[in-house]
Amino acid sequence: MSADIIIRTEAVSRRFGGFTALNKVSVAFERGRLTSIIGPNGAGKSTYFNVLSGAFAPSDGRVVFDGEELSGKKQHEFAHAGIAKSFQITNIFPNSSVLENARIALQARRSRFNWWTSREKLGLEDEAAALLGKVGLAAHARRPARDLAHGQQRALEIAIALASDPRLLLMDEPTAGMSPEETRAMMDLIVELAAERTVILVEHKMKMVMGISDHIVVLHHGELLAVGTPDDIRANDEVRRVYLGQH
Repeated sequence: MSADIIIRTEAVSRRFGGFTALNKVSVAFERGRLTSIIGPNGAGKSTYFNVLSGAFAPSDGRVVFDGEELSGKKQHEFAHAGIAKSFQITNIFPNSSVLENARIALQARRSRFNWWTSREKLGLEDEAAALLGKVGLAAHARRPARDLAHGQQRALEIAIALASDPRLLLMDEPTAGMSPEETRAMMDLIVELAAERTVILVEHKMKMVMGISDHIVVLHHGELLAVGTPDDIRANDEVRRVYLGQH
């Protein structure tokens, strides 16, 4: 297997009782690339995202990250391996300041003691502020996180994910519920992040996907339909029939 592959799934299936959500999906994701996973509703996108992130163990097949098999391991083991994720539903501490959210994330990954009462001892405020600067929230550091706009809260969650300095960042519907202005800002942020690490995202906004992705994975009825560049996907008649033609 090429050293340029950071994560791959080998014939991964996931069943829920008698329902097969994924059926023998094999994809290799290149290091340093921004890859989008798309497909109609019910295509298996969220299930595949959850398998890649360790939330779901595959019923069959393997997940291999940087040469290490992670199939069946706990989510924290995926995180320790160098995989971070942001969710479609924002997951922050709403009553804490924006800066404290970032600082807590840094402490949670580096300390075994009480990180609520001992945070000053770690001297992580500067590093937390740098994380906020990376996602465009430096000016909002002292505000309660609950007071941020929706798009800003999503950016804060990304800062929290970046606290572990992951080699792979997984993003589930990063622009869900955003205004056009917030979507453009998030697109710019994702492109910046992808310049520093591998990014895989699940997204349904086709204009965005086609505009920022290096590669696109298309799922349909839980199976792999196509993999390729945006131009490859645009030109794929089967993809156009089952997905692109619906929009």
